[in-house]
Amino acid sequence: MIYYYCFMKKLILLRHGQSEWNLENRFTGWTDVGLSEKGREEARRAGTLIAASGLTPRYCFTSYLRRAIQTLDIALDAMDELWLPVVKDWRLNERHYGALQGLDKVETAARYGEEQVRVWRRSYDVAPPALDRADPRYPGLDGRYSSLAEDDIPLTESLKDTLGRVRPCWEELIAPALSLHDTVFVSAHGNSLRALVMMLLGMTPEKIVYEEIPTGAPRVLSFDDGLNVVGDEYL
Repeated sequence: MIYYYCFMKKLILLRHGQSEWNLENRFTGWTDVGLSEKGREEARRAGTLIAASGLTPRYCFTSYLRRAIQTLDIALDAMDELWLPVVKDWRLNERHYGALQGLDKVETAARYGEEQVRVWRRSYDVAPPALDRADPRYPGLDGRYSSLAEDDIPLTESLKDTLGRVRPCWEELIAPALSLHDTVFVSAHGNSLRALVMMLLGMTPEKIVYEEIPTGAPRVLSFDDGLNVVGDEYL
């Protein structure tokens, strides 16, 4: 099916394809893992869907994490649009899962209880146990975050915390780009995109708990000239 979009601003949101740790059912967060083969195929399919829709993004954003960067590159290649300018911003990173990062989700549920793990994963304002700054998983030990203030580097995050960094990214970078370009493309993560969708659609903390963004499925938000959302659909 061919879709045609015109006269409105469009924001394409794409959660990265399946990662190697998605495949292994492990908490990932800010851990920098790549895509699985299925994830690469999901990214290619997403690019094909966007191209078939008639949408023509002219500016792109992604996180500092390779699974989102790879998804964007593969999708743009499928669209024959690899030349597009791309801004990478750490504020689009996945929610930081603290001390859970790298742990098997089933084993974690057996240890802490399924209800507790569900609260950590799906609640709005409850964060998992925090990392210690001496932990090798602490992002402050990673060179890509060397320019950040210590207070900006999370030890753990709730969705509320994630929204706190995604909002200024929207206000400072994405919204201005959307004002200049009719279509903007964001390749990011399940929770950073949930935070963005929550903010743009005015969703409540109670409602966002049930919002799930699938991997590799392009979502298109339509805006009027005032950048108010007037449409929301998946390709």
